[in-house]
Amino acid sequence: MGAPTRSVGSSVGVLRDFIPHIDTERLLEAMEYARKSYGDEHFPVLSNVTCFDHAMQSTEFLAEFCRDEDAIVASILQHTLRMPDASLTEIQRRFGRPVREMVSRIHLLSHLYTADWRKSAADMKTMLVSVSDDARVLLIALAIACTFMQHLEEIQAGYRLRLSRQSLEIFAPVAARLGIYALKYRLERYAFPVCYPTDAERIVDRLKGLHDEHGAFLIRTASAIQDFLRKEGIETEVMAREKQPYSIFRKMHVKSLSAIEKISDLFAIRVIVPSLQDCYQALGLLHRLGTPLSHRFKDYISFPKPNGYQSLHTSLLSLPHAPKDVMIEVQLRTRDMHNEAEYGIAAHWLYKEMRDGASLPSPQRFRLSGLFLKEGRKGDHQAKGEHGSEEISIADHMYVLTPHGDFIELPDGSTPLDFAFMIHTDIGLRFKGARVNGRIVPIGHPLENGDVVEILTHKEPRPAFQWMEQLVTSSARSKLKAYFFAHNRTQFLQKGRDMVNAELKARGLHGLDNDLTMLATFDGDALGVREREDLLVKVGMGSVRTSSILRHTSSGSIPVKIQKKKSAVAAPGVRRRPEQLVAVVGQKLDMPYRFAKCCSPAVASPRPEKIVGVVTRAGVLSVHRKDCHMVRGANPERTVKMEWVGG
Repeated sequence: MGAPTRSVGSSVGVLRDFIPHIDTERLLEAMEYARKSYGDEHFPVLSNVTCFDHAMQSTEFLAEFCRDEDAIVASILQHTLRMPDASLTEIQRRFGRPVREMVSRIHLLSHLYTADWRKSAADMKTMLVSVSDDARVLLIALAIACTFMQHLEEIQAGYRLRLSRQSLEIFAPVAARLGIYALKYRLERYAFPVCYPTDAERIVDRLKGLHDEHGAFLIRTASAIQDFLRKEGIETEVMAREKQPYSIFRKMHVKSLSAIEKISDLFAIRVIVPSLQDCYQALGLLHRLGTPLSHRFKDYISFPKPNGYQSLHTSLLSLPHAPKDVMIEVQLRTRDMHNEAEYGIAAHWLYKEMRDGASLPSPQRFRLSGLFLKEGRKGDHQAKGEHGSEEISIADHMYVLTPHGDFIELPDGSTPLDFAFMIHTDIGLRFKGARVNGRIVPIGHPLENGDVVEILTHKEPRPAFQWMEQLVTSSARSKLKAYFFAHNRTQFLQKGRDMVNAELKARGLHGLDNDLTMLATFDGDALGVREREDLLVKVGMGSVRTSSILRHTSSGSIPVKIQKKKSAVAAPGVRRRPEQLVAVVGQKLDMPYRFAKCCSPAVASPRPEKIVGVVTRAGVLSVHRKDCHMVRGANPERTVKMEWVGG
């Protein structure tokens, strides 16, 4: 293995050129720690490139558009968790918690380009955004992707196409949603010829044909516009821009266009002016210089795009030096708008220092849910990026690491116990404790993105039924229930029998017999003895409620027995006189009863009111008129037919 070729001194010089106020001592400490950790280790997907060289290349690239010191340090340390002697605890002790969190998340994202992932691009984008709740992590990931694309020749053949596709389908759209179009175009420029060589060659050849046909008119037109506006008193910077080959490819595909010439914004000119007022004044002047197309005007200053993009767009014909039939899109913006359009969220670091000479801005964290909207908003064109980039849906899940660096996907709020069952059922059943980021945590500790989780286990399964309250994932609960169902059957069978008998007693009904005859029919299906016992086991485990069991059994076959209460003290209003006024149809009444106050049933000779009884939970028979509204809402299992027997 070759030693690292990048010297610490040269890298410090490059980074200081971009970030003059960076803490050089801290930078040197991070580099020395990285060199010691990485040694001569090579990065998996790059031939003849050490981890240290790769980390420094991507960090130097990051410094072009991210001037945050913690992000620079984290990028230098991006491969440390791949090394056996490195730990997050040590990284936090030496470089602080923000760096530790970023290094953890960068390590998670490294699986996007080193693991044998078979998930869709949408799933991978979801992971990227879910893990990167700090925008700086996304910027580091984009810098790494750009480093790959600029060194395609050094990427192992088996990874070259895969990484290029990731750049087109994942990283370029993310860069667009962050508003960093300079990165988006750079990624697409390198990746497009690898992914679509035939289409790329065809488009490049056709662009060359247009240049041969029309000449280099665009630069001359831009110069003419600049001279015209300056004569009108507006200082400007004018840039010619030709649509990128991959953007042409996408637009032709989306619009079903057969020829490049039919693309309306194939040629564009950017006009940068000093102030907002100058944008609108220059717009009016340019509409005099060329012929505007009314349906092609867009005001993204008054109505910015969701990622913050602002500009005036207008399309003109007959501009100086341009062919008469060639339409040119002109974009007008201020310098701040241009910086935001090129570097998006990264402009927060890049240009504050340039504007006011202030020291490096304090670390900034950005929540990204507002930037990455749900997919599928039909008809909302401004919900897309400048060139139609698709939206990213953020799911309610997270990714945590095993001590070996493998990542596990879990729902938000999951605990170490959920993690253990996700690794393997046996690990979950033998769960003893857990370390998260090297620290012992309670069983119900909520995990976070990027946590490194180590499970401590017993030699044999020792699950506790109370674990049910700690589990978030339904799959883990199902595995735990299956274990108890199989191994604690006798215990839960007896508990379920006791619970059902208690319910039957409260209803004044017979208890279960040895054959569980009452459960012989469930939802109309005949059950064997084993299946009847399974129902009771589920009741004992808490999976099924006793009331549900009785509702689904054939209650018509259950004999009604009004049991005599042992208490000698009658409740207020309860009749215990020898002379009974009512009786249960077909049976002797041998329990306390009262007339319900809601309907006050009474004998009304010669046509007595029809009555019905409802057994209360206290074991008292409440007598109602049959048409009483309270009876209609009563449980049929507690209802008995009654009749008058005296006055």
